[in-house]
Amino acid sequence: EDVDIPSRRVLITGATGLLGRAVYKEFKENNWNAVGCGYRRAQPRFEQINLLDSIAVHDILHDFQPHVIVHCAAERRPDVVESQPDAASQLNVAASGNLAKEAAGVGAFLIYISTDYVFDGTNPPYKETDVPNPLNLYGKTKLEGEKAVLENNEGAAVLRIPVLYGEVERLEESAVTIMFDKVQFSNKSANMDHWQQRFPTNVKDVATVCRQLAEKRMLDPSVKGTFHWSGNEQMTKYEMACAIADAFNLPSSHLRPITDCPVVGALRPRNAQLDCSKLEMLGIGQRTPFRAGIKESLWPFLVDKRWRQTVFH
Repeated sequence: EDVDIPSRRVLITGATGLLGRAVYKEFKENNWNAVGCGYRRAQPRFEQINLLDSIAVHDILHDFQPHVIVHCAAERRPDVVESQPDAASQLNVAASGNLAKEAAGVGAFLIYISTDYVFDGTNPPYKETDVPNPLNLYGKTKLEGEKAVLENNEGAAVLRIPVLYGEVERLEESAVTIMFDKVQFSNKSANMDHWQQRFPTNVKDVATVCRQLAEKRMLDPSVKGTFHWSGNEQMTKYEMACAIADAFNLPSSHLRPITDCPVVGALRPRNAQLDCSKLEMLGIGQRTPFRAGIKESLWPFLVDKRWRQTVFH
């Protein structure tokens, strides 16, 4: 008999954001029926859902019946979390726990996106089994979100990732790409953090990991719990800025490395490197070299068009 098998369905929260857009695109290009939802920037491309509205969340899950949910929506700016703790906790913790409960109700596999900032950065690299100790409120809310997700849905997955970059709509969308103006305007010197060790990670790679994890889970219900993914190039912001300058044949002598621990804003871990061997052993993962990825991401924001000839021809 000809039974019409519906395609695999995935719901992506925060689909208007830097990571969410990449996740949506990755699933869509690999024959998943993808629905993205967002809040402020949703229409017309995505469903508009307030994740704090539990009835709206219940309704979309029951209408769409997703097999997989990738929960990218979060307040992810540490300094904003410090200044608006209640709103951040509502989104990062309460909404995540509720989404996990609703996902369990429709039998959907939930992937909750978390952060390397759940660790204090004193003893890297960190395995999934290492005890978290977040230094700032952002890390605390994401860790509480992890707990809320796994308490409400024992089959869910938590995916911890570090600082992200990729195809941005605005340079300030990523802590990596926001440095491009300081790199390009070489007429004034710019202080760059050369203390915190980071592992810049391309959103395309995280999106691939989410899809591979989802597809692995469709075949094997034991795929659940906490996972880590990260780029493997260790760089301070100063080193990233120099690499960006190098990628575009721009000068970097105006960039000044600052080796002291930053004193303003939320506390940051010195080195929260993630051990990714658990996913690698499952055959999951993809890493774009930083120079290739950053060139692709920043190319549209290059101010001096003359450079384009020398860099790309």
